[in-house]
Amino acid sequence: MAFESGSEPCEFEILDARFDDCIRKSARLERLASGCRWTEGPVYVPAQRRLLWSDIPNERMLSWCEVSGHVAEFRRPSSYTNGHTLDRQGRLISCEQGGRRVVRTEHDGSLTVLASHFGGQRLNSPNDVVVKSDGTVWFTDPPYGICDDYEGVRAPQEQAGCWVYRLDPVSGELRVMADNLVHPNGLAFSPDERCLYVADTGVERGTMHRFAVDADGSLSGGEVFIQCDTGFYDGFRCDTEGRIWTSAGRAIHCHAPDGALIGRIPVPERVSNVSFGGPKRNRLFICATSSVYSVLLAVNGVKPC
Repeated sequence: MAFESGSEPCEFEILDARFDDCIRKSARLERLASGCRWTEGPVYVPAQRRLLWSDIPNERMLSWCEVSGHVAEFRRPSSYTNGHTLDRQGRLISCEQGGRRVVRTEHDGSLTVLASHFGGQRLNSPNDVVVKSDGTVWFTDPPYGICDDYEGVRAPQEQAGCWVYRLDPVSGELRVMADNLVHPNGLAFSPDERCLYVADTGVERGTMHRFAVDADGSLSGGEVFIQCDTGFYDGFRCDTEGRIWTSAGRAIHCHAPDGALIGRIPVPERVSNVSFGGPKRNRLFICATSSVYSVLLAVNGVKPC
Protein backbone atom coordinates (compact mmCIF):
# COMPACT_ATOMS: atom_id res chain seq x y z
CA MET A 1 0.00 0.00 0.00
CA ALA A 2 1.23 3.48 -0.85
CA PHE A 3 0.55 6.14 1.75
CA GLU A 4 1.79 9.70 1.33
CA SER A 5 3.09 11.82 4.18
CA GLY A 6 4.20 15.41 4.46
CA SER A 7 3.83 18.61 6.45
CA GLU A 8 3.04 22.27 6.03
CA PRO A 9 2.94 25.32 8.33
CA CYS A 10 -0.11 25.32 10.56
CA GLU A 11 -2.20 28.45 10.04
CA PHE A 12 -3.70 28.93 13.49
CA GLU A 13 -6.62 31.37 13.62
CA ILE A 14 -6.59 33.15 16.97
CA LEU A 15 -10.07 34.45 17.84
CA ASP A 16 -9.47 35.01 21.54
CA ALA A 17 -6.25 35.71 23.46
CA ARG A 18 -6.86 32.54 25.47
CA PHE A 19 -5.94 30.50 22.39
CA ASP A 20 -2.37 31.86 22.46
CA ASP A 21 -1.54 29.62 25.40
CA CYS A 22 -2.82 26.53 23.55
CA ILE A 23 -0.55 26.65 20.51
CA ARG A 24 2.98 27.13 19.28
CA LYS A 25 3.04 29.12 16.06
CA SER A 26 6.04 27.16 14.78
CA ALA A 27 4.06 23.90 14.82
CA ARG A 28 3.37 22.16 11.54
CA LEU A 29 0.33 20.27 10.34
CA GLU A 30 1.67 16.83 9.46
CA ARG A 31 -0.06 14.44 7.08
CA LEU A 32 0.64 10.97 8.41
CA ALA A 33 -1.32 8.92 5.86
CA SER A 34 -3.66 9.31 2.91
CA GLY A 35 -5.43 7.17 0.33
CA CYS A 36 -8.54 6.44 2.40
CA ARG A 37 -12.20 7.05 1.53
CA TRP A 38 -13.48 8.35 4.88
CA THR A 39 -11.30 8.26 7.99
CA GLU A 40 -12.88 8.09 11.43
CA GLY A 41 -12.42 7.10 15.05
CA PRO A 42 -8.73 7.83 15.84
CA VAL A 43 -7.40 6.30 19.05
CA TYR A 44 -3.83 6.38 20.35
CA VAL A 45 -2.51 3.20 21.99
CA PRO A 46 0.24 4.26 24.45
CA ALA A 47 1.57 0.76 25.12
CA GLN A 48 2.31 0.33 21.41
CA ARG A 49 2.97 3.98 20.49
CA ARG A 50 0.67 3.78 17.52
CA LEU A 51 -2.52 5.31 16.23
CA LEU A 52 -5.47 3.25 15.04
CA TRP A 53 -8.32 4.57 12.92
CA SER A 54 -11.16 3.40 10.66
CA ASP A 55 -11.43 3.76 6.89
CA ILE A 56 -15.14 3.02 6.95
CA PRO A 57 -16.17 2.62 3.27
CA ASN A 58 -13.13 0.42 2.60
CA GLU A 59 -14.15 -1.70 5.62
CA ARG A 60 -10.73 -1.70 7.21
CA MET A 61 -8.83 -0.36 10.19
CA LEU A 62 -5.36 1.10 9.78
CA SER A 63 -2.39 1.59 12.05
CA TRP A 64 0.36 4.25 12.11
CA CYS A 65 3.52 3.59 14.13
CA GLU A 66 4.82 6.67 15.93
CA VAL A 67 8.37 5.28 16.06
CA SER A 68 8.81 4.24 12.41
CA GLY A 69 6.06 6.21 10.68
CA HIS A 70 4.93 2.97 9.01
CA VAL A 71 1.27 2.61 8.01
CA ALA A 72 -0.30 -0.83 7.79
CA GLU A 73 -3.68 -2.52 7.85
CA PHE A 74 -4.75 -3.50 11.34
CA ARG A 75 -8.00 -5.32 10.57
CA ARG A 76 -9.87 -6.23 7.38
CA PRO A 77 -12.76 -6.79 7.16
CA SER A 78 -13.62 -4.49 10.02
CA SER A 79 -17.43 -4.67 9.94
CA TYR A 80 -17.39 -0.97 9.04
CA THR A 81 -16.05 0.13 12.39
CA ASN A 82 -16.36 3.79 13.27
CA GLY A 83 -15.35 5.13 16.71
CA HIS A 84 -12.79 3.59 19.07
CA THR A 85 -11.49 4.12 22.57
CA LEU A 86 -9.51 2.21 25.21
CA ASP A 87 -10.81 0.81 28.48
CA ARG A 88 -9.01 0.89 31.83
CA GLN A 89 -7.06 -2.27 30.93
CA GLY A 90 -5.85 -0.80 27.64
CA ARG A 91 -8.20 -2.94 25.54
CA LEU A 92 -9.67 -1.54 22.35
CA ILE A 93 -13.41 -0.78 22.38
CA SER A 94 -14.93 -0.32 18.90
CA CYS A 95 -18.27 0.61 17.37
CA GLU A 96 -19.19 -1.64 14.44
CA GLN A 97 -21.62 0.07 12.11
CA GLY A 98 -21.92 -3.03 9.92
CA GLY A 99 -22.24 -5.48 12.79
CA ARG A 100 -24.50 -3.06 14.68
CA ARG A 101 -22.66 -3.77 17.90
CA VAL A 102 -19.97 -2.61 20.32
CA VAL A 103 -17.01 -4.98 20.64
CA ARG A 104 -13.85 -5.26 22.72
CA THR A 105 -10.54 -6.53 21.35
CA GLU A 106 -8.91 -8.70 24.01
CA HIS A 107 -5.17 -8.73 24.55
CA ASP A 108 -4.94 -12.00 22.61
CA GLY A 109 -6.71 -10.41 19.61
CA SER A 110 -10.07 -12.14 20.08
CA LEU A 111 -13.30 -10.12 20.02
CA THR A 112 -15.87 -9.93 22.80
CA VAL A 113 -19.32 -8.54 21.98
CA LEU A 114 -20.32 -5.99 24.63
CA ALA A 115 -23.64 -4.83 23.19
CA SER A 116 -25.70 -5.71 20.11
CA HIS A 117 -29.35 -5.49 21.16
CA PHE A 118 -31.59 -3.37 23.35
CA GLY A 119 -35.09 -4.45 24.31
CA GLY A 120 -34.73 -7.52 22.12
CA GLN A 121 -34.08 -5.43 19.00
CA ARG A 122 -30.81 -4.83 17.17
CA LEU A 123 -29.00 -1.55 17.75
CA ASN A 124 -28.99 0.96 14.89
CA SER A 125 -25.28 1.39 14.14
CA PRO A 126 -23.06 2.35 17.10
CA ASN A 127 -20.99 5.37 16.16
CA ASP A 128 -18.70 6.77 18.87
CA VAL A 129 -17.67 5.53 22.29
CA VAL A 130 -15.96 6.65 25.49
CA VAL A 131 -15.14 4.89 28.75
CA LYS A 132 -15.76 6.60 32.09
CA SER A 133 -13.32 6.20 34.97
CA ASP A 134 -15.70 3.74 36.67
CA GLY A 135 -15.32 1.40 33.68
CA THR A 136 -18.75 2.01 32.17
CA VAL A 137 -18.89 2.24 28.38
CA TRP A 138 -20.91 5.09 26.84
CA PHE A 139 -21.81 5.13 23.16
CA THR A 140 -24.08 6.79 20.60
CA ASP A 141 -26.33 4.94 18.18
CA PRO A 142 -27.44 6.94 15.11
CA PRO A 143 -28.60 5.19 11.90
CA TYR A 144 -25.74 6.03 9.52
CA GLY A 145 -24.53 2.45 9.12
CA ILE A 146 -27.94 1.15 8.04
CA CYS A 147 -29.02 3.99 5.73
CA ASP A 148 -27.17 2.52 2.73
CA ASP A 149 -24.28 0.20 1.85
CA TYR A 150 -21.55 2.87 1.75
CA GLU A 151 -20.61 2.91 5.45
CA GLY A 152 -22.40 -0.24 6.56
CA VAL A 153 -25.18 -2.57 5.51
CA ARG A 154 -28.57 -1.22 4.45
CA ALA A 155 -31.22 -2.51 6.84
CA PRO A 156 -34.41 -1.41 8.57
CA GLN A 157 -34.11 0.45 11.85
CA GLU A 158 -35.39 -1.68 14.72
CA GLN A 159 -34.99 0.77 17.60
CA ALA A 160 -37.66 3.43 18.12
CA GLY A 161 -35.03 6.18 18.22
CA CYS A 162 -31.36 7.09 18.28
CA TRP A 163 -30.03 7.22 21.80
CA VAL A 164 -27.02 7.55 24.07
CA TYR A 165 -26.35 4.33 25.98
CA ARG A 166 -24.37 3.34 29.06
CA LEU A 167 -23.10 -0.23 29.37
CA ASP A 168 -21.90 -1.83 32.57
CA PRO A 169 -19.31 -4.32 31.24
CA VAL A 170 -19.46 -6.37 34.46
CA SER A 171 -23.22 -6.90 34.76
CA GLY A 172 -23.94 -6.43 31.05
CA GLU A 173 -26.72 -3.95 31.85
CA LEU A 174 -27.42 -1.57 28.96
CA ARG A 175 -29.36 1.62 29.72
CA VAL A 176 -30.62 4.53 27.65
CA MET A 177 -29.13 7.67 29.17
CA ALA A 178 -30.35 10.31 26.70
CA ASP A 179 -33.23 10.06 24.25
CA ASN A 180 -33.76 13.73 23.34
CA LEU A 181 -31.32 14.02 20.41
CA VAL A 182 -32.05 13.35 16.74
CA HIS A 183 -28.78 11.67 15.68
CA PRO A 184 -26.33 11.62 18.61
CA ASN A 185 -22.80 11.31 17.27
CA GLY A 186 -19.52 12.25 18.98
CA LEU A 187 -19.34 12.33 22.77
CA ALA A 188 -16.81 13.10 25.50
CA PHE A 189 -16.70 13.71 29.23
CA SER A 190 -15.30 16.86 30.79
CA PRO A 191 -12.04 16.27 32.71
CA ASP A 192 -13.89 15.99 36.05
CA GLU A 193 -16.62 13.83 34.44
CA ARG A 194 -19.32 16.13 35.76
CA CYS A 195 -20.45 16.93 32.22
CA LEU A 196 -21.08 14.80 29.16
CA TYR A 197 -20.96 16.55 25.79
CA VAL A 198 -22.79 15.00 22.83
CA ALA A 199 -22.89 16.21 19.22
CA ASP A 200 -26.12 15.99 17.25
CA THR A 201 -25.70 15.65 13.47
CA GLY A 202 -29.37 15.09 12.75
CA VAL A 203 -30.39 18.75 12.82
CA GLU A 204 -30.13 21.50 10.22
CA ARG A 205 -27.31 23.24 12.05
CA GLY A 206 -24.77 21.18 13.95
CA THR A 207 -25.13 21.38 17.72
CA MET A 208 -23.31 20.11 20.79
CA HIS A 209 -25.32 19.45 23.93
CA ARG A 210 -24.14 19.49 27.53
CA PHE A 211 -25.54 17.09 30.10
CA ALA A 212 -24.86 17.17 33.82
CA VAL A 213 -23.71 13.82 35.21
CA ASP A 214 -25.58 13.45 38.50
CA ALA A 215 -24.28 11.73 41.61
CA ASP A 216 -26.21 8.55 40.83
CA GLY A 217 -24.72 8.41 37.31
CA SER A 218 -27.84 9.64 35.53
CA LEU A 219 -27.93 12.61 33.17
CA SER A 220 -29.85 15.85 33.41
CA GLY A 221 -29.99 18.98 31.31
CA GLY A 222 -28.95 18.39 27.73
CA GLU A 223 -29.33 21.96 26.54
CA VAL A 224 -27.53 23.19 23.42
CA PHE A 225 -24.06 24.23 24.54
CA ILE A 226 -22.55 25.42 21.26
CA GLN A 227 -23.60 25.58 17.60
CA CYS A 228 -21.35 25.12 14.58
CA ASP A 229 -21.12 27.98 12.07
CA THR A 230 -19.31 25.89 9.45
CA GLY A 231 -21.33 22.68 9.23
CA PHE A 232 -21.50 20.00 11.90
CA TYR A 233 -19.61 18.87 14.95
CA ASP A 234 -18.75 15.19 14.63
CA GLY A 235 -16.03 13.86 16.93
CA PHE A 236 -14.20 15.78 19.66
CA ARG A 237 -12.10 15.48 22.80
CA CYS A 238 -11.31 17.65 25.85
CA ASP A 239 -7.93 18.79 27.13
CA THR A 240 -7.00 18.80 30.82
CA GLU A 241 -8.28 22.37 31.27
CA GLY A 242 -11.71 21.53 29.90
CA ARG A 243 -11.34 23.08 26.47
CA ILE A 244 -13.15 21.21 23.68
CA TRP A 245 -11.24 20.41 20.46
CA THR A 246 -13.80 19.45 17.85
CA SER A 247 -14.21 18.77 14.16
CA ALA A 248 -16.07 21.60 12.42
CA GLY A 249 -16.19 21.33 8.64
CA ARG A 250 -12.70 21.85 7.19
CA ALA A 251 -11.25 22.91 10.52
CA ILE A 252 -10.70 22.09 14.15
CA HIS A 253 -12.50 24.45 16.52
CA CYS A 254 -11.26 25.04 20.05
CA HIS A 255 -13.91 26.11 22.55
CA ALA A 256 -13.17 27.36 26.05
CA PRO A 257 -14.99 25.66 28.97
CA ASP A 258 -17.53 28.51 28.87
CA GLY A 259 -18.35 27.62 25.25
CA ALA A 260 -16.60 30.56 23.58
CA LEU A 261 -14.89 29.77 20.28
CA ILE A 262 -11.31 30.87 20.90
CA GLY A 263 -9.43 29.47 17.91
CA ARG A 264 -9.44 27.46 14.71
CA ILE A 265 -7.00 25.15 12.96
CA PRO A 266 -7.78 24.98 9.22
CA VAL A 267 -7.40 21.51 7.68
CA PRO A 268 -7.19 20.78 3.90
CA GLU A 269 -10.09 18.29 4.07
CA ARG A 270 -13.38 17.89 5.90
CA VAL A 271 -12.65 16.72 9.43
CA SER A 272 -14.51 13.84 11.08
CA ASN A 273 -12.85 13.23 14.44
CA VAL A 274 -9.85 13.97 16.66
CA SER A 275 -7.93 12.32 19.47
CA PHE A 276 -5.05 13.31 21.75
CA GLY A 277 -2.00 11.08 21.86
CA GLY A 278 1.75 10.83 22.00
CA PRO A 279 3.79 10.17 25.17
CA LYS A 280 2.69 13.52 26.65
CA ARG A 281 -0.81 13.56 25.10
CA ASN A 282 0.02 16.88 23.46
CA ARG A 283 -0.31 15.67 19.89
CA LEU A 284 -3.72 16.12 18.31
CA PHE A 285 -4.50 13.43 15.74
CA ILE A 286 -7.04 14.44 13.09
CA CYS A 287 -9.09 12.18 10.83
CA ALA A 288 -10.14 14.15 7.75
CA THR A 289 -11.82 12.55 4.72
CA SER A 290 -9.00 10.71 2.90
CA SER A 291 -6.12 11.48 5.28
CA VAL A 292 -4.88 11.49 8.85
CA TYR A 293 -3.06 14.55 10.17
CA SER A 294 -1.46 15.60 13.43
CA VAL A 295 -0.26 18.80 15.11
CA LEU A 296 1.67 19.34 18.32
CA LEU A 297 -0.06 21.65 20.77
CA ALA A 298 0.80 23.40 24.03
CA VAL A 299 -1.98 21.57 25.88
CA ASN A 300 -2.46 18.00 27.03
CA GLY A 301 -5.45 15.80 26.37
CA VAL A 302 -7.36 14.14 29.17
CA LYS A 303 -5.74 10.85 30.12
CA PRO A 304 -8.00 7.96 29.06
CA CYS A 305 -9.83 6.65 32.18
